[in-house]
Amino acid sequence: MNALETNDYTRAWAAMGARLERATAILCISAHWYLPRTLVTAMEKPRTIHDFGGFPAKLFEVEYAAPGSPSLARDVQSALAPFPVGLDRRWGLDHGAWSVLVHMRPRADIPVLQLSIDETQAPSFHYELGKRLAPLRDEGVLIVGSGNIVHNLEAYGWGARTVDPYPWATRFEHEARELILAGRHGPLIEYSALGEDAMLSVPTPDHYLPLLYVLGTRRDDEPVSFPVEGVDGGSISMLSVEIG
Repeated sequence: MNALETNDYTRAWAAMGARLERATAILCISAHWYLPRTLVTAMEKPRTIHDFGGFPAKLFEVEYAAPGSPSLARDVQSALAPFPVGLDRRWGLDHGAWSVLVHMRPRADIPVLQLSIDETQAPSFHYELGKRLAPLRDEGVLIVGSGNIVHNLEAYGWGARTVDPYPWATRFEHEARELILAGRHGPLIEYSALGEDAMLSVPTPDHYLPLLYVLGTRRDDEPVSFPVEGVDGGSISMLSVEIG
């Protein structure tokens, strides 16, 4: 619903987009393209995918008509070699991408590609792919990981009631934040060893893994900031991590 709303999160995304206006293309790693293969979208005109149900009709009417870029898809393929990356012409842009980009880049005037998350691979694989993608930043490509450091829908406070953040959610978010600031990515890659708070915060890896791509792009001593903060419904962290 953030795609339709104006709130602290969406205002912060808009401010990020203004700061990153110089980007010439966007590569998004979304939690919602999670399958047993690594693919990159390679069509000229990616479709807007409404991959959800039970929401107001107005949300299904949102169209994010950003162009694609087959040539950039091939550059991504080359950057990730020798890992095999398929060129996909069927997927498009799912809500993990467009619900944020409608605020960050409302004009939809630069190419947007998505990279899938291979569900068969260990977290270290995804971190390594992030490292291999880092040189694309020098070409003006904004690399966006769309997920949540804490994402537990079973514990989420559905409905109109206000739910305070669960202690385990705030503890894990704080621990992750401190590790990111310290540049200690190892424990974040092997997050399952961080204990019960991690397991409650990351019951499935799909929403967590986009973080590892972003961390993988960081160069030594590059600044890190957290332009968006907050925990929604008690169990979903809205913390954003900005590199550079």
